[in-house]
Amino acid sequence: MPVPARPYLRAARLPGVTRLLVFAVLARVPQTASAVVLTLHVVTTLHLGYAAAGLVATASTIGQALGGPWRARAVDRLGLRRALIPSIVVSTAAWALAPLTGYAGLLVLAAVGGVLSLPVFTVVRQSLAVLAPSAEERRIVFSLDSVGVELSFMIGPAAGVLLATGASTSVAIWGVAGATLLAGLALLVMNPPTVSADRSQEPDDEPLPRSDWFTPSLLAVLGVTAGATVVLAGTDVSIVAHLRETGDVALTGLIFVAWGTGSSLGALVYGGLHRRWSPFGMLALLGVLTVPVGMVDGPYRLMLSILPAAAMCAPVLTATVEAVSRLVPERARGEAMGWHGSALQVGSALGAPLAGAAMDSSGTAWTGFAAVGVAGALLAVVGTLAVRLRRPSVDVAPAVPDEFVRDHEGEADPLRPPARSTSRPGPGPGRQG
Repeated sequence: MPVPARPYLRAARLPGVTRLLVFAVLARVPQTASAVVLTLHVVTTLHLGYAAAGLVATASTIGQALGGPWRARAVDRLGLRRALIPSIVVSTAAWALAPLTGYAGLLVLAAVGGVLSLPVFTVVRQSLAVLAPSAEERRIVFSLDSVGVELSFMIGPAAGVLLATGASTSVAIWGVAGATLLAGLALLVMNPPTVSADRSQEPDDEPLPRSDWFTPSLLAVLGVTAGATVVLAGTDVSIVAHLRETGDVALTGLIFVAWGTGSSLGALVYGGLHRRWSPFGMLALLGVLTVPVGMVDGPYRLMLSILPAAAMCAPVLTATVEAVSRLVPERARGEAMGWHGSALQVGSALGAPLAGAAMDSSGTAWTGFAAVGVAGALLAVVGTLAVRLRRPSVDVAPAVPDEFVRDHEGEADPLRPPARSTSRPGPGPGRQG
């Protein structure tokens, strides 16, 4: 399917969008490198096992999941610059001290650094929602941001491994600390908008009560988000296990590049679509396409078998970001993006152990792909049934401010399928159909 270039060119010309997207790619590199750097430090420098390294990653993940909504709420209340300073100081200090401590200290630093990690992902998406005012433009810029995330994941882990093996894991960790500090300072200087121009002129006010915007529809979107990352994290582990079975671990990088490329192409195609797609349907398709991955022999066949599922990765996550930006009023959008980030972390924390348990019980890597694929598809089915069985008479969406109603007047519920019509459907929230 050809990717239409004209909508992307128009979106790139929106003031501030291109600069923010380029910054996001670079600023996410140290964050994407962090997991592999910590793993190598625990295993090669501290001479502990992979289970110990996994515990450090879990501590960081739990910290990020707990801290994400709280830090994002601070952005809503205090403004970006005031909210960023604690993250810059604490996360940089945690990384700088990590090589100087033992394993117990590393666990504490990973947890604390996770709670106050630099909120690049959430801030960038919150700002893009402001810079791209229409639903169609948001779909496009969020798709471009997903491509940028894939680029960061291609660069970060490879750079982390190169620095850790070429110099030392301590140097690699200090490199992450320095890059985190630079990213935080750059974000302070850029100060991208997190509220629209008319709201930036208003005096500070209290954030909306969470009960006004944390609706069942938003909860369903967060469930899709977590379900997608269950599949992706489990696929990540299963790829490595499959390559170990065939003795092709040296080609791990090639498989991940192919996976990222397929995901990026899927994001670009999705961004050019004009009809809405159900997020549950997209998650179900991701799960179904993941099940047969790994039922092949050899790394090159694995690379080909993963491409269909890869093409669904970024679109599913892009659509959930798009839905959050539509379901939540601007005054609470930062915190909502923080909850979205927490859902990503929860899914990631569940996906790898699920795939690992399946592979341990069967002794084959294919069952890892199958387990997370089936889990994703089942979550999609459960979510679909929950939304369709929702009684219309029940007030499931508490009142939101008048300005949000005016801004979204005429827009359909992102979780309801579009009504049948003989006319061409207008731009909608993508996979939230």
